Amino acid sequence: MKKIDLKKSFQDLYNPSSKEIAIVEVPRMNFLMIDGSGNPNTAQEYKDAVEALFSLSYTLKFMIKKMKEFDYVVMPLEGLWWADDTSKFAEDKNLWKWTAMIMQPEQVIEEAVDEAIEQLKKKKKFPALSRIRFESFHEGKAAQIMYFGPYSEEEPTISKIHEFIIQHKGKMVGKHNEIYLSDPRRMAPEKLKTILRQPMTLSSNCN
Repeated sequence: MKKIDLKKSFQDLYNPSSKEIAIVEVPRMNFLMIDGSGNPNTAQEYKDAVEALFSLSYTLKFMIKKMKEFDYVVMPLEGLWWADDTSKFAEDKNLWKWTAMIMQPEQVIEEAVDEAIEQLKKKKKFPALSRIRFESFHEGKAAQIMYFGPYSEEEPTISKIHEFIIQHKGKMVGKHNEIYLSDPRRMAPEKLKTILRQPMTLSSNCN
């Protein structure tokens, strides 16, 4: 049976260099998504969201594998992060707002998502399951880099991305995106791999 790993199919998006920032074009993709707010390190809402997203993603994977004889690797967790008052974003994580999401292959359709949700409801109570939505998301042009280290020390690298965009006469648009390639429960903080991505636009006279 053919098994697809979309991280390998989109290597420029999911395996970037850790040495230099690159500009990429992120196509429209389908995601399971949940919106929420609060400190991801302490908020039960965030933990519930992540649990529901992965549980539904794996339920979909095995359901589609059985029905369509097609197998794929579940994609990593991604997070869009922002705050209504950007001046306090770095000061107080309790003010953070987020969208937790997992990309789905094109073979996953809304009817399959609905069926998988019904299957999950029969197995266990997931507080965040009813808040999951399935929709397309187009990030477009973005600057990104692979970051190694604890989440709490990302800020200097994020600042470098912002400076890179300004140096290229670009403008930041959209929300800061992080793609989590490591499991923090099983890996030392200094070894965590995270893709840091910032959507951007370029002026018409820039490549």
